[in-house]
Amino acid sequence: MSPKPAQRTMPELRVIEHQDTWTSQYALIAAELQSAMPAHGILLEHIGSTAVPGLCAKPVLDIALGVRMLDEVAASLPELARLGFTYRPEYEQQIPDRRYFTRAEGPMPRVHLHALILGGALWTQHLRLRDALREDQMLAQAYAALKQRLAVPHAHGKAAYTEAKAPFIRLVLAGRPRSAHP
Repeated sequence: MSPKPAQRTMPELRVIEHQDTWTSQYALIAAELQSAMPAHGILLEHIGSTAVPGLCAKPVLDIALGVRMLDEVAASLPELARLGFTYRPEYEQQIPDRRYFTRAEGPMPRVHLHALILGGALWTQHLRLRDALREDQMLAQAYAALKQRLAVPHAHGKAAYTEAKAPFIRLVLAGRPRSAHP
């Protein structure tokens, strides 16, 4: 009888309290990226929940890497690999206007790097959501409560967790009155 192959288990989705170190960790990673890609004229933005002071989040730093054209990212693959980033082209079918990279947790938290067209729809949506949550404490609290509530039933399904948050995010991006939180 042959041994049973090891079964891969997905790490459990965790939403933790805001960490004050996330801002400085982002700054260190941004400096690494800028020094590795100085000739590429990139723009970096800290996005996602870790970019919102006081907001709970998965311990993952999301970074938007703004480029003029997505094809420019291909020239940076060696530099990104040297920094520990893994290119994840399998996600391009889901989101064709993004090039996606991950860096495993180590001395720093896990990093998700989203290469996006500067000024494009995805770039704008990420910044609008982040800025709305930074500017409206009640909105951020409503989002935190939603995230904590959804983390329990979706502890083993990150995609389902993300999908369950989508209606809230769409309302924010649509500019619905902030007092009408879902």
